[in-house]
Amino acid sequence: MSAIDELKATMARLRAPDGCPWDQEQTHATLVRCLIDEVSELIETIDRLDYPHMREELGDVLIQVVFHAQIAAEQGLFTFDDVARDINEKLIRRHPHVFGTSKVGTSAEVLVEWEKIKATEKKHGPVATGIFKELPPRLPALMFAEAVWKQIEKKQLPAEGVVDTAQVRALGAQLDEATLGKMLFEIAAAARAKGLDPEGALRQHAAGVMREIETRVAPAPAGSGV
Repeated sequence: MSAIDELKATMARLRAPDGCPWDQEQTHATLVRCLIDEVSELIETIDRLDYPHMREELGDVLIQVVFHAQIAAEQGLFTFDDVARDINEKLIRRHPHVFGTSKVGTSAEVLVEWEKIKATEKKHGPVATGIFKELPPRLPALMFAEAVWKQIEKKQLPAEGVVDTAQVRALGAQLDEATLGKMLFEIAAAARAKGLDPEGALRQHAAGVMREIETRVAPAPAGSGV
């Protein structure tokens, strides 16, 4: 049995009815914070060139992939092998200069071809409206919320009733970096004391703001008479 097969078997055992109560309770949503934490710890080892700990942190990131795949497999959605197969096919498809007959001479040309191929591929998930298309799919929650607001201001999107813009501007006028840091720390501490996830709460709220504004701006269906 390969090391990855052993890891998959361990995760399946942890999720089994007689396995670990904590592992059994987890969902895709509850594991988001774990994934963010593990990736952050991996980045720290990369910044330090700390290879022994990088090896450990890569394993912690890998188990997150295995965990999500195991949950999906239990629901009959997809398996770890499906995930691996999809990314392998994507790598081959996006590197025709290696696996096909296309020719490129520089890394810049590779990126141009990559984007062309990417643009032709069918995307999964909801169809984007294009209103917030410049935003990365999931930044850390604070950066994500900031980017959503930046787009609202830049494109003058209709946010009244979704966001209290007057309160936002009034609060902003009172802030400096030290005050902001203190407020954010105290909110995070209060959330911890209450057993709440501030990262997840902010991310979900910011995403809800996006959805509401996209609904307002979306063109009316053909034949609606609007």
